[in-house]
Amino acid sequence: MAAEKILVVDDETDLQYVINQKFRRQIRNGQYEFHFAFNGLEALAKLIEVPDIGIILSDINMPEMDGLTLLSKVRELKNPLLKTVICSAYGDMGNIRTAMNRGAFDFVTKPVDFNDLEITLEKTIGELNVVREGLAYHDKLLSIEHDLMVAREIQRAIMPKRIPDLGWADINGSMEAARQIGGDFYDYFLIDGHRMGFVIGDVSGKGIPAAIFMAVSRTLIRATGLKGMSPTDCMNYVNHLLCTESVNSMFVTVFYGMIDKETDTLHYVNAGHNPPILLHHDGTSEVLPLTNNIVLGVYDGYSFKSQSMPYLKDDMLVMYTDGVTEAFNKQQEEYGFDTLHSLLREQVLGNKEIMNAGDAPGHVCRIIAGDVARFAGEEEQSDDITILVVKRN
Repeated sequence: MAAEKILVVDDETDLQYVINQKFRRQIRNGQYEFHFAFNGLEALAKLIEVPDIGIILSDINMPEMDGLTLLSKVRELKNPLLKTVICSAYGDMGNIRTAMNRGAFDFVTKPVDFNDLEITLEKTIGELNVVREGLAYHDKLLSIEHDLMVAREIQRAIMPKRIPDLGWADINGSMEAARQIGGDFYDYFLIDGHRMGFVIGDVSGKGIPAAIFMAVSRTLIRATGLKGMSPTDCMNYVNHLLCTESVNSMFVTVFYGMIDKETDTLHYVNAGHNPPILLHHDGTSEVLPLTNNIVLGVYDGYSFKSQSMPYLKDDMLVMYTDGVTEAFNKQQEEYGFDTLHSLLREQVLGNKEIMNAGDAPGHVCRIIAGDVARFAGEEEQSDDITILVVKRN
């Protein structure tokens, strides 16, 4: 451990010898390192010369610059790692009081009781160590905050971009993490000339572990889906991999779908995820039937079941995570599934401009996110809010 550097400021020429004698054991053991100045001006120069001085032990009455002026200059430095102890005559309480008001940490009286001075120095060093630990912890937090912001930007960057000029389908999504980084994800990709896969998921837990598990889950589903496997085979394979590598009992709810334009069919597996809402071209809507599956990453060897249904021109599938339906307002009321379903019927199905818009999925994402934000008001977001919308053109 480095020696504590102490600057003694006093115009008494013999004080340097006395200090070195009284604290020779601490100096020899590397506990204290003393520096000396004869007035305030020399003290300021010494602070520049030795920037890691932690304690100033200063007299008040000195030529050129007295201790009170020195205190004012030290205070201007706004250095929390620099503490000043004032030394003055016992009867000089007015100046001592002024010194304390100008930022002195403590004081000792003359003639100096060196046992009392040692106790005062130890107390001051203890306070400095508390401040140092706090600043180190603050620096670590800033570093973590920076890393999380970078991770957030990376997470946003890996979200898929719109598939341009697809013609027979349009898709768009949005994700707003509750923290710097989230555990929700969505993805979509062309499997071949007539099939498109898409997925939305919600990882258990929050923070960095959920974000890592999210990235792994998304990558595995995309890599497996691009092989052209059926939704059932895709989920079976990804579940096996997640169960093999999963730690801390993490799991992920997933809705994985595949559109086949040649047969106008939607094939899907719902692995414990919120049921999507299908908006039909004829102005009706329905909640997709559950496939009665478990979540991914819990039970290796589970055989997932799929469903298939017609997916016709201008049909629109709306998927979401529970951050939408479980959003709360100040009255602790839940947004709820019924509110979402009513919103889609009233503001989307009943609006031909939105249903026929060039980026209808993007419009629907913004409508849902905006209504959830309106409902929540100033209540803090407690979960990731993710939306994915697919329209058959």
